[in-house]
Amino acid sequence: MNLLRSTLFMLVMTVTIVLIVAALLLVFWLPARQRRLFVMPWVRFVMWLTEHLLGIEMRIVGRENVPAVPCVILSKHQSAWETFALQLIFPLTAFVYKRELNWLPFFGWGMKLMPFVAIDRSAGKAALKQVVERGKRRLAEGYSVVVFPEGTRVAPGTSRPFKIGGAMLAVAAGVPAVPVAHDSGECWPRKAFIKRPGTVTVSIGPPIDTAGRSAGEVNALAESWIDAEMRRISPQRYRHAEAGPATESAA
Repeated sequence: MNLLRSTLFMLVMTVTIVLIVAALLLVFWLPARQRRLFVMPWVRFVMWLTEHLLGIEMRIVGRENVPAVPCVILSKHQSAWETFALQLIFPLTAFVYKRELNWLPFFGWGMKLMPFVAIDRSAGKAALKQVVERGKRRLAEGYSVVVFPEGTRVAPGTSRPFKIGGAMLAVAAGVPAVPVAHDSGECWPRKAFIKRPGTVTVSIGPPIDTAGRSAGEVNALAESWIDAEMRRISPQRYRHAEAGPATESAA
C-alpha cells in the first residue's frame, strides 16, 4: 500500500511541478513577491496531498515562538517534507540553496524565479558572504530566511556540525534566529522513494536574540537546542548512543 501511495504521489508531483512552473514562466514579469505568493496554493496542495494520500500528518509544538518580524530559521533537515511545511508555518519564507539546483528541469527553473538565496557552495568564504549579503536583502524585503545549517539532509538519529552562515546572517541583520527541530525522516526517509504514514512533530524553539552575541554563540545556542529537542522528540534514535558511554564506563 505504501508503494502504491508513494508512486501516485510522485506521479502527481511530477505533473503538477511541470504545470506550476509553466504557469510561473508565463508570469515571470510579475514582481518577485507576487511570484512568491503565486506558488503558495501549489505548496498548500502538496501538503494536503502529503496528508491525505501519504498519510503524513503534522504536529506543531511552539507555534507561539514564530516571530511577528522577519527572522532567520535554522532548521533540522531530514527530507524534502520540511521544505514545504516550513512555508506554511512561517509566513513569506526565502530559502538558502545551492545554485546548482537552478539547472534542474522545471524544479530548478522555478527556484530561480523565486526570491530565494542561491549560493555557490564551492566558493568557500565567498559563499558565506553571499549568504549574508543576499540574505540581508531578503530580510529587508520582509522575508524570513530558511537555512539548513547542517548543509544537507541527515538521517534520523544523526547530525552534522552546524555551518555558521545562518548565524552570521542573523547577527549581521540584527534579527532573531529561530531553531527548528523535527522528525520528518521517520515518515519521509532521506533518498527513499517509499514514504510511510505517521505524524511529523515540528518543534519551534524560542527565538535567539542576536543582540550582543557573536555568530559563533548564536550558532552554538541553536545547535544545542536542536540537539536536545531531537533527543526529546525522537528518544528511540538516541538510546543506543546514550547507553554506549555508560556501558563502556561500567566495563
